Amino acid sequence: MSVSVMSAHHVCMSDFEEEARRVLPKAVYDYYRSGADQQQTLSDNTAAFNRWHLLPRVLRDVSRVDLTSSLLGQPLSMPVCVGATAMQRMAHPDGETATARACQKAGTGMMLSSWATSTIEEVMSAMTSSHGNGILWMQLYIYKDRELTLSLVRRAEEAGYKAIFVTVDTPYLGRRWDDVRNRFKLPSHLSMSNFSTATLAFSEGSYGNDSGLAVYVAKAIDPTLSWDDITWLKKHTRLPVIVKGILTGEDAIQAVNHGVDGVLVSNHGARQLDGVPATLDVLEEVVTAVQGRCEVYLDGGVRRGTDVLKALALGAQAVFIGRPVLWGLACQGDTGVSEVLDLLRDELQLAMALAGCRSVSEIRRSMVRRKAFTSRI
Repeated sequence: MSVSVMSAHHVCMSDFEEEARRVLPKAVYDYYRSGADQQQTLSDNTAAFNRWHLLPRVLRDVSRVDLTSSLLGQPLSMPVCVGATAMQRMAHPDGETATARACQKAGTGMMLSSWATSTIEEVMSAMTSSHGNGILWMQLYIYKDRELTLSLVRRAEEAGYKAIFVTVDTPYLGRRWDDVRNRFKLPSHLSMSNFSTATLAFSEGSYGNDSGLAVYVAKAIDPTLSWDDITWLKKHTRLPVIVKGILTGEDAIQAVNHGVDGVLVSNHGARQLDGVPATLDVLEEVVTAVQGRCEVYLDGGVRRGTDVLKALALGAQAVFIGRPVLWGLACQGDTGVSEVLDLLRDELQLAMALAGCRSVSEIRRSMVRRKAFTSRI
């Protein structure tokens, strides 16, 4: 078992964030970092992983540990993928194209945000620019203009994206205090590159005293979204459809009954409704509800290899990371994102070995146990 050499400055994921905090403009760092309202769910997403113990098996010959996995039949080098995060050129001039190059090098998948500052086609070009086995998926917001929405889907299909992750938790934007205070908007030299008008590209001059993104969502995104729109989307694409933003077993059952191919257990990085559960705390409920009828993934709070191991033991097919990728991107572009992915790969490989797992298929529910609650009163 070999472990790659990490940068002396980046020993753990928080090292990347600390460097990113120093190099990014305050409003950009605040936008990437913050959660909704008092940010209770933001802290709980990471804290949830500490509520579970790992129960290792020993004497299992872990001289070789195989991390390979798959998502919707597409092979992955590891069950760690890059989730959709908006406007990545605020972090680095290469933005989403740098992230794509890092994913290709790592042999894993990247979900591109509808609100990217690089086009659908540019990111695919970056993903296929050299040898590697990366996969691209498209994250989709459903706009009031349905033909505009379908144009994004068609472009993703034509470019070779492998699935549509439709976000279902954002009829309006959650209230993020720092963004309101900062009157957040894109820097003037950037825009949401997949749209042609200033209104849709989030590049108008002023958005008043609110978060500019909240104003944008209220104008453009459709709050009437319902389960009928999942049926509508499936009729208009040949790609697999995954719903992103499920937190209950009831909604997971609705999703599979509407024919989705996957469910992403997500609270939008704790950026929408504060006070919802940490994603890890509802993962098993969702896995149980779908009864194997579709794949289940998780995002939110994943910062360590042991976090990935715990999520897989509780039934996730793969996990998605968001903020760590942005911190790596801010630190050193595609090299920084590669370091983040390599660090998680090495940590997961070591955690699996120490837990007695020689492959992802050997990860079992019996390997985790929720800590007993004890009162401190």
